Amino acid sequence: MATQVTAPDLPEIERARERLAGVARVTPVFPSETLSRLAGRPVRLKAENLQRTGSFKIRGAYTKVSGLEPEQRAAGVVAASAGNHGQAVAWAARELGAPARIFMPQDSPMAKVDATRNYGAEVELTGAAFEETLATARAHIERTGATFVHPYEDTLVMSGQGTIGLELAEQVAELETVVLPIGGGGLASGISLALRAVRPGLRLVGVQAAGTRPGGSGYTIADGIAVKEPGEPTMGILSETLDDIVFVEDEQIAEAIVLLAERTKLVVEGAGAVSVAAILGGLAGGSGPALALLSGGNIDASLMVQVMRRGLALHGRYLVLRTRVPDRPGELAKLLGLLAEERVNVVEVEHQREAAGVPVGHTGVELTLLTRDPEHCEQLIAELDGWGYPAERLD
Repeated sequence: MATQVTAPDLPEIERARERLAGVARVTPVFPSETLSRLAGRPVRLKAENLQRTGSFKIRGAYTKVSGLEPEQRAAGVVAASAGNHGQAVAWAARELGAPARIFMPQDSPMAKVDATRNYGAEVELTGAAFEETLATARAHIERTGATFVHPYEDTLVMSGQGTIGLELAEQVAELETVVLPIGGGGLASGISLALRAVRPGLRLVGVQAAGTRPGGSGYTIADGIAVKEPGEPTMGILSETLDDIVFVEDEQIAEAIVLLAERTKLVVEGAGAVSVAAILGGLAGGSGPALALLSGGNIDASLMVQVMRRGLALHGRYLVLRTRVPDRPGELAKLLGLLAEERVNVVEVEHQREAAGVPVGHTGVELTLLTRDPEHCEQLIAELDGWGYPAERLD
C-alpha cells in the first residue's frame, strides 16, 4: 500500500488541470471592500467553498482516481475521513465508475455521513477516534486490494490541489501575498509548487489553527485542518516554498466566518476562514494586495449558529445579560415595555426564580437582545440600572 510521495512538478499539475477540465469548477475570485478596509490593503477571495462537494478536495480526489488503471478502479477505492475528503472521494468514484467505501468515525456529523452516502459510497462508521477509523480502513485494503486515497500524502492528490494555483495566477494580475490554510499540507504544497513555477515573486504564507500547535489543546473549530502534525512529505515541500507559517486563534476564525457571511455573503467552514483571519490579524506580512483562499464551505449548521451568535456578541450586535425584577404580576411586562420604548428587539427571555444571588421577593431574568453596536450595549446597561434593574453582562 505504500507509495513513493514526490513533489509534483509544473507539467504534472498542468496534466491534472487537463483531467479536471469540465469536472472541477474554475472558482471565482472576489474583491472585498469591507475586508480591504479592515486589513488596510486590497483583499481578494478565491472561493473554493463554491467548488463541487463544497471544498477543494474533489480536485485531488478526482485526479487520483482518474489516474488509476481500469483494474484498480474495478477493485474500488477507500478513504478514511470525517468530512470533505470522504465526500470528494465518493463523488469522484461515482463519476468514474469505481466502487467506494468511506470509513468515518462513529460520531461523525450525520449531515456529512448522509452527503457521502448520497454520492454513492458505502459508508462504514467505525472507531471513536480517527486513528481507529484509519486502522480499520487499512485492514480493509489489505483484505480487498482496493486503492487507498490519502488526503494529502500523494503526488497525484497534490497535483490536483495545485491546479488552484494555476487558476488564481491567471485570475489576479496585481498580487503580493497569497495566504493558504495548512492541515495535512497537501493543498498548500500543491498550490505553492504551482505558484513558485508560474509566479515566483509572490509572498506565500501558510496558516494553521493555534489549537493544533505543539502544546495546544488539540481542539479547533477549523476541523478541516485539525491535524496535529502535517505530513512529512508535505512539510518538506512547504519548508522550501512558503515564506512563513502563522497561527490563528479560534476567536479570530469565528470573527472571519461572521464577516464573510455578513459582508460577502459567502458561507465558509473554519478551515476556509483561517486565511482571512490571518490577513485581518496582520499576521500575513506584506502590505500589498493579498489573496485569501476560502478552502471549503461545509460548516455544520449548529456550529454556524453558535459562531454567528458569538460573532454578533463580539461586534456589539447581540447582548446577553442577567437582571432581576420584583416577584409580582406585571413586573416582567413592565421591563419588556421599557425596552420596547427604546426600540430594542428582545430575542429570548428566561425566568430564573431560584437563581443564586437573587434577593428574596425578586425573580432573576436573563435577556438576549439585538443591539446596534458596542456603544448601544453600554447605553442599555446604563439605562437598565437607571430604571432600577441592575444588569450583569453574560457574553
